[in-house]
Amino acid sequence: MSESDQFVCNVCGSLCERTAGPAGRENASCATCNSTVRLRGLVALLSEELFGVGLALPDFPTVKGVRGIGMSDPPALAAALAQKLDYTNTFYHQPPALDITRPSELDLGRYDFIVSSEVMEHVPAPVEQAFANLCRMLKPDGFLLLTVPYRLGSGVDEHFPELHEYALASPGGRTVLVNRRRDGDIEVFENLCFHGGHGSTMEMRVFSEDSLKQMLTSAGFAEVRIATEDLPEFGVEHAETWSLPIIARKGRYARPAAEIALAYRDACRQASALDRELKTLRGDYDRYIAHHTESQAGLERQLVERAEWVRKVEHDFEERSQWAASLEKEKNEALSELRRIQTSESEAWQKVAALERELGEVRAVLTRLHTRLWTRVGRKARLL
Repeated sequence: MSESDQFVCNVCGSLCERTAGPAGRENASCATCNSTVRLRGLVALLSEELFGVGLALPDFPTVKGVRGIGMSDPPALAAALAQKLDYTNTFYHQPPALDITRPSELDLGRYDFIVSSEVMEHVPAPVEQAFANLCRMLKPDGFLLLTVPYRLGSGVDEHFPELHEYALASPGGRTVLVNRRRDGDIEVFENLCFHGGHGSTMEMRVFSEDSLKQMLTSAGFAEVRIATEDLPEFGVEHAETWSLPIIARKGRYARPAAEIALAYRDACRQASALDRELKTLRGDYDRYIAHHTESQAGLERQLVERAEWVRKVEHDFEERSQWAASLEKEKNEALSELRRIQTSESEAWQKVAALERELGEVRAVLTRLHTRLWTRVGRKARLL
């Protein structure tokens, strides 16, 4: 995959694959932290304003002298900012809470920067007062990072221009807004628009680009700039020409040079320590590789010797198997010959027994003949 097919997420530092088409401002396009083009655009603006260069959040120097506050930031963004800066994320509906329509006196003139992403369209009227409060919360050289959905052109589509005492109700299961105006009249609004998430997420208005610039200037911000530029290296490629990130400066921000220099010094020391550690690890690795190579060579030699021994054993086994087969054959032949001899011997003894019987019979005949002969001789000699 080529470098043009990838970008670095400047929220978490992960290497991400670029989509084939425009990512869209609200589509999660980082597989690690689910950051969007909108969030990465805000981080890019913050980095440029604080340090003068585009850095991913993990590469920010740790400068706890820079104080910021967020309004319902995503957890990944809030955690990364809090690690590097003196940063607090706030919520409308839970601690640490911030109601921008009535901020605490302790928060006025306290912050170097404020992050307000997709919040001001939900703030009850008059929203001009909320913008003024944001400006009051900043130090004289502070700045506001802002995103809201807005259209091109001028004017504000205020959905509830006479909002005073109001509540949501659900008659028949359909949510409506019931408002008592300052003159006492009751209004009921249907077809409400909710943006999801926690807290008060009902859409109160739709801004225009010109109305935002005018409101921010009227609130006390000296300079307002819409960030239209793309930053492909961070996956900030705007598919629309509206609803872009905005930076509103109360004054020209003065970077804390001494603290940044100390952070740079600490980073250099840490880099040197890591370099030394890397060299040590590389030496250990080289020694391990040498030992492993030598051990592998010894194992290979042993393997060759074992293989030769196995071949010799197999050869001896084959010879012994052949010898055993030969012995088995000789044994079988000897047994066969023995059985043949035993059979012949039995037949011979049977013949001997027959001959002995015949001999006995012949002897008996000879004895009878001999007896008869002597009997005749005696008769002839008149001896009998």
